[in-house]
Amino acid sequence: MAGRKARREPAVATGPAPAPKGRPTSARRRKSGGAGGRALRHLFYWSLVLGLWAVIAAIGSIAFVVSTLPPIQSLEVPKRPPTVEIVGTDGRPLTLRGEMSGTDVPIKELPAYLPKAFIAIEDRRFYSHFGADPIGLARAVVANVLRRGVSQGGSTLTQQLAKNLFLTQERTLWRKMQELVLALWLERKFSKAEILELYLNRVYFGSGAYGVEAAAQRYFGKSARQVKVAEAAMLAGVVKSPSRLAPNRNPAGAERRAQTVLTAMGELGFITETMMKTALAQPARAVKPAGAGSVNYVADWIMDVLDDLVGRIEQDLVVETSIDPALQTAAEKALIDELALRGQKFDVAQGAIVAMSPDGAVRALVGGKNYAESQYNRAVVAKRQPGSAFKPFVYLAALERGLTPETIREDKPIAVKGWKPENYSREYHGPVTLTQALALSLNTVSVRLTLEVGPAAVAKTAYRLGIASKLDANASLALGTSEVSLIELTSAYAPFANGGDAVATHVVERVRTHAGKVLFSRSAQKLGRIVDPRYVAMMNTMMRETLQIGTAQKAQLAGWPAAGKTGTSQDFRDAWFIGYTGHLVTGVWLGNDDSSPTRKATGGGLPVEIWTRFMKSAHQGVAVAALPGLGGPSFASALPTANVPMPPAPIVTQGGGSGVRPVPIERGLDGWFIDRLFGRR
Repeated sequence: MAGRKARREPAVATGPAPAPKGRPTSARRRKSGGAGGRALRHLFYWSLVLGLWAVIAAIGSIAFVVSTLPPIQSLEVPKRPPTVEIVGTDGRPLTLRGEMSGTDVPIKELPAYLPKAFIAIEDRRFYSHFGADPIGLARAVVANVLRRGVSQGGSTLTQQLAKNLFLTQERTLWRKMQELVLALWLERKFSKAEILELYLNRVYFGSGAYGVEAAAQRYFGKSARQVKVAEAAMLAGVVKSPSRLAPNRNPAGAERRAQTVLTAMGELGFITETMMKTALAQPARAVKPAGAGSVNYVADWIMDVLDDLVGRIEQDLVVETSIDPALQTAAEKALIDELALRGQKFDVAQGAIVAMSPDGAVRALVGGKNYAESQYNRAVVAKRQPGSAFKPFVYLAALERGLTPETIREDKPIAVKGWKPENYSREYHGPVTLTQALALSLNTVSVRLTLEVGPAAVAKTAYRLGIASKLDANASLALGTSEVSLIELTSAYAPFANGGDAVATHVVERVRTHAGKVLFSRSAQKLGRIVDPRYVAMMNTMMRETLQIGTAQKAQLAGWPAAGKTGTSQDFRDAWFIGYTGHLVTGVWLGNDDSSPTRKATGGGLPVEIWTRFMKSAHQGVAVAALPGLGGPSFASALPTANVPMPPAPIVTQGGGSGVRPVPIERGLDGWFIDRLFGRR
């Protein structure tokens, strides 16, 4: 038993006990620790190498940037900015810009709160950074990310000065690197006070004013030495976007920006709370210039784009434009006279006109009824709902997908996710051709076509023709609910007048010095065809009927084939007419700056009458030109049987049941015309 008991006893292990399963032995731990150490050493080594190469690359980049910088000339502020003479197609001066000299004002002669206003809103850490502000840049990046857009900039005052002194306004990484190097150089060469003084005397404030003295004179009729706190805040606010925030063009926007500046000044202790409250309660007001005409809207636009064409203006220039002085005068007179005669009746306070050749050269531009009262350019800057004037893009998209001008669609009530668009007359006419639907501006058909081809397709068509503003691709796009400017909408009609070619809207033809050196010359641009000639002919056929049987019958021009489309936005806030011949494309907008409703002003009313008055004057003595795809008078006007009422009576069908062919529309005038135009049988 003892033996059996001994055999049951476990054997005693004489060697080291095996390590528990799953746990490394000390040797394994040492091996693992060694591997980890080597990995860390490798990581440190390669990080050091990469960092060293990054430093070398940065130094090399900076050195290369320095080697390619333009020659740094004297930074002395000139006694006045260069003058810019703007001339028309006849070679005669239209107006002069830059005549208000930006004299050098020592910073010690300015009110203390004036330079502080610029520091508060543009560069709070001006006195503590070395030309570039990493903290300010990081803060701007964070703010922009949180707001999902560009709400703050990271450039210091020194960087802005470097850009104004030496560089162009282009937004590229290379230009930004040059700006940084020059800012470091400026900080090394000049004191903070000298840099701030240079900045104040060289920055652009809009409306042709360079320097704080010129800006104070331009906007407030006084020296910069005499501006009040509210005026100083407004001047500081302008430099963010001179074309958009100039107080003589956009007083409401300038005042909102000035309030932001005043708040920043109060937070930093640059002004007392009493001074801030007083300035907020009594905002600055721009003085009204005397004797200024509509050509100044053109001049403002040119000054805003001139930098992009020739860079920094350093000498007196002559800008040759596409503006025809006779057409400019005719457009201004047509707008002013008609508004004076009937503007009050329709509660319409403002208007704008753009006229351009079919290749995009602007011949006349009126941005408002009185430049002396308001410099806000409603032709270029303002964006409003175009209403039915947007419908040609809907119909073009439909034609390009297989429909024709004689295609039948139902004009009857429609509902889209609870939205129920109605016709202007609130009447419905059953089956109609696309030509009739466009000419009579039937909303339900436009919505049906948009849903049929897709809102995205309609938006893409509009973008292709020249619309640049953001379009909301939904069903309401059919009725022109996305805002556009008058100049881009007029430009988007130009392909219909030129046979389907893309256009680059422009007003500057050539820029030269007084000595004759050409700095810029516009070359003939072939941007390519964007609409097939077949569809141009179809669209011109349809939009000519707008003038013959539709909403713009008062726009007919004796002897001239013409076409176009009216537009009226919701609650009669905007009234449009864009019409064209083979000679000229002209757009008219009427409304109120505060978007308040008019007294039922429609596109077929006052805008058509202004357009007709101007176009009759513009076509006097000009050889008749046919519209692409068309020739001679409209078939609708030539045939006595084609008397379509406006608005049309309900269409009668045989038998009154569904699916019965309408009489007599389906193969009536439009089908007859298309058959002969395109050879269909």
